[in-house]
Amino acid sequence: MNAASHTARRALYPETEPFSSGCISADSGHEIYYEECGAADGKPCVILHGGPGGAINPTMRRFFDPSRWRMMLFDQRGCGQSRPNASLENNTTWSLIEDIERLRVKAGVERWTVFGGSWGSTLALAYAATHPERVAGLVLRGVFLLTKRELGWFYQDGASMLFPDAWERFLAPIPEAERGDLMAAYHRRLTHPDRAVQAEAATAWSQWEGDTISIRGPDGRPSKFGEEDFAIAFARIENHFFSHHGFLPHDGWLLEQVHRLRGIPGWIVQGRFDVVTPMEAAWKLKKAWPEARLEVIGDAGHASTEPGVIDALVRATDAALAG
Repeated sequence: MNAASHTARRALYPETEPFSSGCISADSGHEIYYEECGAADGKPCVILHGGPGGAINPTMRRFFDPSRWRMMLFDQRGCGQSRPNASLENNTTWSLIEDIERLRVKAGVERWTVFGGSWGSTLALAYAATHPERVAGLVLRGVFLLTKRELGWFYQDGASMLFPDAWERFLAPIPEAERGDLMAAYHRRLTHPDRAVQAEAATAWSQWEGDTISIRGPDGRPSKFGEEDFAIAFARIENHFFSHHGFLPHDGWLLEQVHRLRGIPGWIVQGRFDVVTPMEAAWKLKKAWPEARLEVIGDAGHASTEPGVIDALVRATDAALAG
């Protein structure tokens, strides 16, 4: 394990535009939006956004050298420019893994590097455990193993002690009598037929994550969490996955699959003060997967845009070019 240096930190690569984009058809009427960026003849990688329920954004491309990587990004089911928006139908971890395989086949690559942070790290690990022969390397940030312990910490009791002011806003839409199981209380509202009920719950759910994501606090940039359509898709899909414990076979399943990663190069970047996905999960993953390189960023929380996290991720993707 290495601690990040505070000197000579790497910055993001320059902005780059997609050289290809479009949609692929999946089951249950889902249309999956994708983009390809960088060098058409570069080393292939797939970039997995967080949430579940988030969306791709231009910054995600900038962790990779655009002259040497062929990047594929996509909006997961119900998210971003994929359609139908906010759909929960046949929207599970396993259907997303099938979509990643659809994209790999479309791209015509045998193996690729998989990059993901937060929920993206969960999906990356599930994909690698299911299709290890398709993974040339894993670059993970803010590791989330989707256990009951992690969900309870963030959505029931734990992080609330560090952010009591933000927690009060999170509790506001839920009557006192329903607060013993906040996940279920939010699920009832986020699947309510009345869009106004959905919107109120989605705003509070999304804001809770926005309030806790960075140790730097709000930086003044506009957040998509404030846009109603985005907030509803984000909150509905995230709560749907978490209410079903990620559709994993049992609690702790993901860590049990780590033996399937043996031989796959791995880089793990973790903020020391990450409240959304605390460091315990990254530590457990490293112990189970000793070949992986774990770098703990001492002055960072959960956000991918904190300077130390940017530095470590850019160095990791550079290193993965030779992996």
